[in-house]
Amino acid sequence: MLETAARLLRLLALLQTRRDWNGPQLARELEVTTRTIRKDVDRLRALGYPVNAAPGAAGGYRLGAGTSLPPLLLDDEEAVAVAIGLRAAGSSGGVVGIEESSGRALTKLEQVLPARLHRRLTALHDGTVAIAPSGEAVEATVLTAIADAIRDRQRLRFEYRSHAGSSSRRSAEPHRLIHTRGRWYLVAWDLDRADWRTFRADRMAPSAHTGPRFAPRADPDHDLASYIERRLGQATWQHRARVKIHAPAEHVIARVPPAVIVEAIDERTCYANVGSDNAHQLALWLGLIDADFEAGADRDLAREVRQLADRYARAAR
Repeated sequence: MLETAARLLRLLALLQTRRDWNGPQLARELEVTTRTIRKDVDRLRALGYPVNAAPGAAGGYRLGAGTSLPPLLLDDEEAVAVAIGLRAAGSSGGVVGIEESSGRALTKLEQVLPARLHRRLTALHDGTVAIAPSGEAVEATVLTAIADAIRDRQRLRFEYRSHAGSSSRRSAEPHRLIHTRGRWYLVAWDLDRADWRTFRADRMAPSAHTGPRFAPRADPDHDLASYIERRLGQATWQHRARVKIHAPAEHVIARVPPAVIVEAIDERTCYANVGSDNAHQLALWLGLIDADFEAGADRDLAREVRQLADRYARAAR
């Protein structure tokens, strides 16, 4: 009986490691006959594990989804990874509403961990200080509502609170959820503005009723991560300028954040679309590129550059 129970656990572990197995493959792994595999699969089904079988000589098997969550078998590294993730989710994940459930799941996992793994996690816990994200946390129910709309390709209706605190009713085709800089963002096609927009999830209040289905759109950029970094960086700019820099585009790109768009003119010059909180800070920042530049028609920027030049000239006397 103990041998059968051990074999069932090994069989379950194999079924969880990849999507499909055939009978002969499982038989070789467990060193039994295919007839024994069929009997063990029936035993797993009797225990509530939904093992689906495909017809044919090979006798393919797949662990399916059931009405309840069956126990999972984890190896050492998987168990450590899950424990670290649960601890992070409960303390500094930027999501509210899952702290208690994360704690319960972590407690259950730690109770059954072998001593060698428990010591590793205890050392990590004792030697770590968790710092809560600086931004506003988002409700777990908001994230799941957005994710459901993305999966089902349904228009999302929601109230959105701007940085200034004003609220507006929005309708969009959700594309991707992004987690960066301690916050969650939604990339979506804004139906009212007919353009891509990035929404902070913690400022969204999705409606319980989604809109009609939509055809998926291509990513707004071939590199979605870089696109998000540019949009987030540009969102805080209060003063924008287009300057000509007397340096190769590669020189400038290596010295500016992703939000700055650099356009090569020739091998020695380029344009840079830059921005900052004000013209004074922009003038200071442009000096860090370490190349000659032209302020162009931006009078505020030109005035700040002249004032900085006078200050540095006085410092050098």
